[in-house]
Amino acid sequence: MPDLYELLGVPRDASAEDIKRAYRRQARQHHPDAGGDEDTFKQITHAYQVLSDPQKRARYDRFGDDGTPQSRGAGQDPFGFGAGGFGGIGDVIDAFFGSAFGGATGATGGSGRGRTTPGRDVLVGVELELEDVVTGVRREVEVEVATPCDLCGGSGSASGRPPSACATCGGSGQVQRVVRTAFGQLATAAPCTSCEGTGRKVADPCTGCGGEGRRVQRRTLGIDVPAGVEEGDRLRVPGAGEAGRHGAPPGDLYVEVHLAPHEWFERDGRDLVAEITVPVTQAALGGSVTVPTVDGAEVEVEVPAGTQNGEELLIRRAGLPNTANGRRGDLRLVVRVEVPMGLSTEQRDLLARLAELRDEPLAADGRGLFTRLRDAFQR
Repeated sequence: MPDLYELLGVPRDASAEDIKRAYRRQARQHHPDAGGDEDTFKQITHAYQVLSDPQKRARYDRFGDDGTPQSRGAGQDPFGFGAGGFGGIGDVIDAFFGSAFGGATGATGGSGRGRTTPGRDVLVGVELELEDVVTGVRREVEVEVATPCDLCGGSGSASGRPPSACATCGGSGQVQRVVRTAFGQLATAAPCTSCEGTGRKVADPCTGCGGEGRRVQRRTLGIDVPAGVEEGDRLRVPGAGEAGRHGAPPGDLYVEVHLAPHEWFERDGRDLVAEITVPVTQAALGGSVTVPTVDGAEVEVEVPAGTQNGEELLIRRAGLPNTANGRRGDLRLVVRVEVPMGLSTEQRDLLARLAELRDEPLAADGRGLFTRLRDAFQR
């Protein structure tokens, strides 16, 4: 994959607005409907998806990971046209055709007058211990996201004055143009490059954000994680995503839960599963063992006489809670019967006597029944 910055024709320190302007220019030039190359159009679209997202851009700058469709896996939208992309297929249509196809207004429309585009949603991950799932926990997450500029209060103006109507498009956010096609002349409306299709322009741009009204900053946020969350759950924090341009509403923050492996417990839905080792004598005669629980307490569990290897012992309501009703799963203990090794002469005699009483034949030389049968057939 070529360098994403080179694809858009911007330097590596380009601002978000420079990247957006470059993409719209390239989209209009390379769109297949305008006679452009489809593969080139797909590449610049993908480049814009990565570089316009602060997190994806930071990852690309650091690791060169551009998140191509192959790395994301099948079934996902390769060019980000869905809800998690850069604003929907309307952005591509709007970048190339303006509002000539539908004339919708709002965040993805094309009238431009008074148009405000909300900030994008942001996704971060948080790792939890299994114990946190039982009680719930408050965790801090770091996000690098566009936030309202603290110098201009998000207005984009050094003096705080609201944006005025763009002189280039007269406040419409569009520039009309006529293109020649095989079927004659076609009138289209393209977004105004002077005001980025908003119809408004700041007369005295803020020095802190260049008139954008926002700038990328690193923030630390406290997140309350409820009890009972599962691997892959996403917690929504309204309004904590990317700030909108010129004071437009912000997007949301989504925190994706990842559970760290536990040294003893494994998760099976709401149940927890663990292995316990029981001596062969205890498995045969019965007894009790003390086991820890995910709550940090210790519980004594009865081992019935005659317990076999692989059987499960159950501790009710010692698993994980359900987020909806708080009802907990169980703790299942898988028994592993331990066969003694390094027996003394007395211990061997006792086992031999037990085998004799149970009419279980033993080889005098210590060989098992299977070994003696094999040797007999090999003669």
